[in-house]
Amino acid sequence: MRRLLYSQRLAPYLFILPFVATLALFWIIPVARSVVMSTQEVLYGQTTSVGLDNYARLWNDSVFWTAMFNSARYMVLSLALLIPIPMLLAAVVNSRIGSPRVKAFFKASLFVPALTSVVVAGLVFRLMFSESENAVMNQVLQLVGLGPVRWLREDLTGLVALLALAVWRWTGVNTMYFIAGMQSIPEEYYEAASLDGANKRQQFLRITVPNLRPTIVYVTTISVYGGLAMFLESFMLYGGNASPNNQGLTVVGYLYRRGIEQNDLGFASAVGIVLLVVVMAINITQLTLSGTFRKEHVR
Repeated sequence: MRRLLYSQRLAPYLFILPFVATLALFWIIPVARSVVMSTQEVLYGQTTSVGLDNYARLWNDSVFWTAMFNSARYMVLSLALLIPIPMLLAAVVNSRIGSPRVKAFFKASLFVPALTSVVVAGLVFRLMFSESENAVMNQVLQLVGLGPVRWLREDLTGLVALLALAVWRWTGVNTMYFIAGMQSIPEEYYEAASLDGANKRQQFLRITVPNLRPTIVYVTTISVYGGLAMFLESFMLYGGNASPNNQGLTVVGYLYRRGIEQNDLGFASAVGIVLLVVVMAINITQLTLSGTFRKEHVR
């Protein structure tokens, strides 16, 4: 065993074995099983092979495309909010302006929403965006002379509520990522830029943002998955998996409806496989365009 651990050829494989075993047990095997189930009709105690019929049904199902549109729209808008806003907050916290104690309290307060249960957060936001005149958001609108809004009854206002929940919950986490990325940038870059006469805005655009590319790629990757796989936030905000005109229905919510509520596990497996392919296609594309897979040649 000692000879194995000290072997330069075999020891690396031994150290990554727990990760490979966990990945196979909890990801590869379930995905492979889902691929098989997506070609079957699964009933109590028996399965029947149906080929690609589940995928054909999925292609012709308008509710699925509604759910896909809702998830894609939520993903794009959450990316547009949860990358620039945390990046700017991280720049403020990482600057030399302000007291260190105030910044430490600010960072801690930003991270608290991520520690809050999404069930509790969903219930609170459902009350905040209630159509009642006494709801928090309607009281805010009344201060500027606007009438009460039926937030969760309309498509656009319901989307605003979902995005508000996402921003409240994940801004702190992404801010921490960007702070870590900014602290890894050598201070000499900013000193040289200052000597050349660059102001703070120019330093941020030409030094900070380019050097944050790995962090931006990482945040984008996890946000694409998080946006397309969002379910519990919508479920809690609308008080269930049913919403007016399916405006809050996501792809995972549709999978839950068909697989759990209607016990159509074969069809639900097809939904899951399609979602997996879409997420991987988007992320592989953006990773390729960002140059993540490009080999760096050392001279």
